[in-house]
Amino acid sequence: MAREKLDTHQKALAINLELANYGTIAEIGAGQETARWFFRAGGAAGTIAKAMSAYDMKVSDAIYGGAARYVSRARCQSMLDTEYSLVLERLNESRGDRSTFFAFANTVAARSYTHKTDGHGWLGIRFQAKPHEEPSDIIMHVNLSGKNHVRDQETLGMLGVNLIYGALHLHQDAEQLLKSLMDQLYPELLSIDLIDFSGPAFSEVDNRLMALRLIQYDLGSATIFLADGKVTQVSDSLWKKAVLIERSRFRPPTKLTIELQDRAQAAFIQDTGIDPKQLVVLSEMTLNDLSETDGGEIDVQDFLNRADILCALGKNVLISNYGEYYRLAQYLFRYTKMPVAIAMGLPSLRQIFNEEYYETLPGGILESFGRMFKHDLRLYVCPELDNNTGELTGIEQLKVARNLQHLFDYLLENQYVKPLNGINKEYLSIYSHDVLKKIRTNEPGWEDMVHEEVADIIKQRRLFNWNQN
Repeated sequence: MAREKLDTHQKALAINLELANYGTIAEIGAGQETARWFFRAGGAAGTIAKAMSAYDMKVSDAIYGGAARYVSRARCQSMLDTEYSLVLERLNESRGDRSTFFAFANTVAARSYTHKTDGHGWLGIRFQAKPHEEPSDIIMHVNLSGKNHVRDQETLGMLGVNLIYGALHLHQDAEQLLKSLMDQLYPELLSIDLIDFSGPAFSEVDNRLMALRLIQYDLGSATIFLADGKVTQVSDSLWKKAVLIERSRFRPPTKLTIELQDRAQAAFIQDTGIDPKQLVVLSEMTLNDLSETDGGEIDVQDFLNRADILCALGKNVLISNYGEYYRLAQYLFRYTKMPVAIAMGLPSLRQIFNEEYYETLPGGILESFGRMFKHDLRLYVCPELDNNTGELTGIEQLKVARNLQHLFDYLLENQYVKPLNGINKEYLSIYSHDVLKKIRTNEPGWEDMVHEEVADIIKQRRLFNWNQN
């Protein structure tokens, strides 16, 4: 059944008139608009026990304790901890049998007269789904892209109401809750790169799946979850870090997949002299990599199978909708000034030199390369094996269009594109779609195409429809 979409005023009024949910709205920095919607809708006395606005840093510290950063997850979390505890302490005895309590918090830095950069912030809610139940949390990070501070403030107010309404009314269906966050909003105003559900109301929710849904539902462009399955803010993960990315379907990760990433990592460290502790390695899947056909339906269980293996291998996972490599590069350099590397096979490099790939760009392939190699980016390219002749083709033998040869030579000469040597030749004949077919049909030999640990995980968890006869 289709979800009834209410506007922001209707949502605030509906909550106010229910007289069942009662709590605090606390806002720091630019996010002073959420409480205003409830007061403007009327009947706010039925919902709001306290509205809090701590703009001054010293005042904020006095209430919530000191903070290294005021616009941070830690600060948002401390606000929820403090405000929810106070609600229970002051009101649980008098109305705990008939009310579900909540605390909403946000801490935001928006575009202002002095700071002309795009804003960002943290929003969260802690709430009871039933009276006396242990609370559940939703924490999210949002990037703002309004052209002025007024537009950002309006966006935050509407987003805050959407989050409160979603938590109180849609917590039984996390995916519908996720979609509702963008009611009356659109991607040109904001993007969400992290959302984290926890507590009894979300005991069945897999945050890795929610990370995928963020991108699939166009709430954001990219999100990261770590090897332990926990979602993390992109800027926290990449800030002042060198980055190595391997893009693949990982369906499943083969010996070649793992070898490619390991060899690229070793070469990247050697070429740049970076401290390995300052390097973030990401296994990236785009939305197109997650469906059988471009734009096709995503098989959720299939995605979770891949995520299970990557996490078990200790890999950090990036999910994005950046099909074009230059868009991926632009995105990464938004968060770091350190070197960035992309590990790829020769077919991907051919695609990068296909001018049809850039038909939507006014400047075509030259514009895309300008964006991609504007900063310290290099491509590590694995050779390919001709299964008929047994010959290797590397970047030195690659043929590009005649009119692009000088451009290719420039990239080679300046070491923007580098050969990835030392790959085990036997691995070059391994293709993930062949491995997947063998797994599904229980054909022998697939175990030799993946590392033992991957084979064990597939068998133990019966991933990719593997079923031993």
